[in-house]
Amino acid sequence: MANRLPWPTPRHGARLILVGRTPHKLDELAATILQETGIQPLVHTLDLLRSDPEIYRHLAEQISTAFGQLDGLLLNAGILGTLGPVEHISLMEWQQVQQVNVTSALLLIQALLPLMRQSPAASILFTSSGVGRQGRANWGSYAISKFATEGLMQVLADELASTSIRVNAINPGATRTAMRASARPLEDPSSLKSPAELMPLYLYLMGADSQAIHGQSLDAQSPRNR
Repeated sequence: MANRLPWPTPRHGARLILVGRTPHKLDELAATILQETGIQPLVHTLDLLRSDPEIYRHLAEQISTAFGQLDGLLLNAGILGTLGPVEHISLMEWQQVQQVNVTSALLLIQALLPLMRQSPAASILFTSSGVGRQGRANWGSYAISKFATEGLMQVLADELASTSIRVNAINPGATRTAMRASARPLEDPSSLKSPAELMPLYLYLMGADSQAIHGQSLDAQSPRNR
């Protein structure tokens, strides 16, 4: 996201950069944003299972050409893998979950940090999880990837403590998503908050009002809904 305003949403003038692996979904979302706001997002197709750093540098070049700087980065991509005992995790699944949930975040940060240093006040947000803070049986490679996410956030925050870039993590908690339904198929989805209902915390941490918050892992919901 570039050219950040105090509340960084398209409805308030921000320019969004949409990154994902499915072109038609990105195009549909971009068209909706354009129709509702009159602002055309930048769309970039990227399969996060790919680990070639050159692919991520190409994204950085595209952003640099379009905006010259980057004011906000939300690292929200993730896959669940198969829930079950650690002894049953397959090597292929382990590698895929760590690649999408952790390694791709590292590669994006490495590619995009130079653009974020051009911003007077940039914000990086990781997506954490309650199972990335307290180990829980049978959450396997996903939980371990979230422990790594918390660690990456803390290390990066310490390294950037004296810069204009803030680094934090958000634990969304129980949310009405396809991933949650996959992990908890018997749960009533109507009892869960929608992703849109959790946006105020994301907007706050991307905006100027949260300049003093750095190196924190915050909960988007009360303890019982984490």
